[in-house]
Amino acid sequence: MTVPSEPQEPQETPQLRLLRRMVMALTAVMIGGVLVTFALIVIRLSDRTPTLPDQIELPDGARAQALTIGNNWYAVVTDDQRILIFDKTTGRLRQEVAVE
Repeated sequence: MTVPSEPQEPQETPQLRLLRRMVMALTAVMIGGVLVTFALIVIRLSDRTPTLPDQIELPDGARAQALTIGNNWYAVVTDDQRILIFDKTTGRLRQEVAVE
């Protein structure tokens, strides 16, 4: 009578071991990439709204239609077809451009 032998687990070949390690490394790199991307999006979309003065003094009779903000200036487009460019730190009128 023969004794039943226990089933043997297949041996892991060197190629299979290399493939398993490469898949694990790729998984770790992908998880790291997703975390870095998420962190960059959060940092980029953080509360960095442009600062403006509470009140802008426009010349007599001018009413604002649009506002554009630059690095150290802001421009107001008025209803009488002018663009008024103000200094952001002092609030003084830098330039006035007539739109034809």
